[in-house]
Amino acid sequence: MAGYRMKFDKKRCIACNACLVHCKVKNKVPAGLSLNRLEAEGPVADKDGKPSALLKYTNCRHCKKPECVSACPTGAMYKREDGLVLVEMDKCDGCKACIDACPWTVPVFNDATGKIMKCDFCVDRVDAGGTPACVVGCTANALSFVRPE
Repeated sequence: MAGYRMKFDKKRCIACNACLVHCKVKNKVPAGLSLNRLEAEGPVADKDGKPSALLKYTNCRHCKKPECVSACPTGAMYKREDGLVLVEMDKCDGCKACIDACPWTVPVFNDATGKIMKCDFCVDRVDAGGTPACVVGCTANALSFVRPE
């Protein structure tokens, strides 16, 4: 059974950053931090010579064997039975081991709380049958959320 995942259609993306804004607002992410990233490289010429940008969207992949979970000394970072990788804030001591362990440096350190934050696919929305804020906010429908089969 495949787990939850995010699909990114770089051909549809217009680099408006609405996905980032919706995520920040929903998750109350402080200025200077982001739980997801949209990176643009370019401009480059496409196959017809038209200017274009190479776009890359990154958020937590909720790995099958998450290195962040095994690196967390307090057990704050954990994987649910359905595959979502989450942070239990009352257990997090802010040691940053999960940041160092993640190959994509997805978890971020919140200076205001002294705790780790990461994309949780808006777990409250997912549990209620909804969709993550980044997907809802994507004006070009470049992001889609795939639930386990």
